[in-house]
Amino acid sequence: MDNMFKKNREKFINQMENGVIYIAFAGKNHPRTADQPYPFTPRRNFYYLTGIKDPVIILTIFKDADGKVIETLYLERYDEKVAKWDGAVINTEKAQELSGIENFREIERFETDMGRLFFSTDALKVQMDLENRYFASGTTAEGRFAAKIKDSYPHIVIENAYPAIVRLRTTKSDEEVALIKKACGITGEAIVKMMQNSRPGMMEYELTAHFDFHLRMSGVKETSFSTIAASGRNATILHYQTNDAQTKDGDLILFDLGAQWNYYAADISRTFSENGKSTERQKELYNIVLAVQKKVIGMMKDGVEYKDLNQAVKDYYAVELKRIGLIKEDAEVSKYYYHGVSHHLGLDVHDPNRMTDGILRKGMVLTVEPGLYVAEENIGIRIEDNVLVTEDGAVVLSEGIPKTVEEIEAVMKK
Repeated sequence: MDNMFKKNREKFINQMENGVIYIAFAGKNHPRTADQPYPFTPRRNFYYLTGIKDPVIILTIFKDADGKVIETLYLERYDEKVAKWDGAVINTEKAQELSGIENFREIERFETDMGRLFFSTDALKVQMDLENRYFASGTTAEGRFAAKIKDSYPHIVIENAYPAIVRLRTTKSDEEVALIKKACGITGEAIVKMMQNSRPGMMEYELTAHFDFHLRMSGVKETSFSTIAASGRNATILHYQTNDAQTKDGDLILFDLGAQWNYYAADISRTFSENGKSTERQKELYNIVLAVQKKVIGMMKDGVEYKDLNQAVKDYYAVELKRIGLIKEDAEVSKYYYHGVSHHLGLDVHDPNRMTDGILRKGMVLTVEPGLYVAEENIGIRIEDNVLVTEDGAVVLSEGIPKTVEEIEAVMKK
């Protein structure tokens, strides 16, 4: 897998100008309470370029005025006491194996090294991942270091590398697609386990436990996001996460969930009846959602406009919901369908992208997730799969997970 991260860096370096140093921080553990930290997860752009999951580390890529490139990882020094209590920090051998980088420095030397470089290099530009979506979201390590540079070296030009990295992440390599497909496969197996263990009267979190157990048994340590297990009317709340209601006989339950494999995410939704037998009304609504999902997947290929996907859902619903008497006017569709049909998927479950032209391109991985939410009937339905865009069409990476009413009920009979 180290070749994948080397390739990622090569693509990033190729678009760098000469006379630029790029600096990336892995991130740090943050305290939760007492001496307990929150679980650590690396900043995704750092991981995309290194393949390293450990905290504190700093990556620098210096492309000098002549185009020569020096890649360096700044690592923590080994501490015997820390190793006894919490385990040893990553060493140079492991860091090289994961990333393919060969130059290492102790992290205590980072600011000294940067100061010397800033002083001695004419017309140097510093690039960092300066993602900060909201004023109130707090300052990142990159933001704090940028402020420090401006205070001590006001002549240095600082640029935001976030858009350039996100443009690279928007289309996936074959290796990345394989990781997402692996995550989808494990997710699908766990969904089947939930279906087979479903019984009326169970708590929503009990069914989720079957999903979590299979993931752990498959070597997955983290889900892609907090699982949604929404029964009955709860399924009409898009981001319902309480998962503590008791299911009722005959109710549909909507699951939106996913495993992640090497931080690459799956994001799958399935909806089924707790007792394994859908009513005619439930089937009617479910099959409308399933039909439009298939329609959207059939539209997806290189060159298609992204906005046309969601419009196709609205247009289809306008016809079908009038046919079954749920609405009278096209505008009423928004009462029962109030989200988009697709988003990018990758190292983040809502993967950032730079679709400046709004056009699907081969190599993009997206979700397809139409839904219908009929609160007055306590019915919420969403069907979601993950697809790869190619020149000729869409490849469903989550293929094989039971999806039709007949497939689901056959699985639940077992």
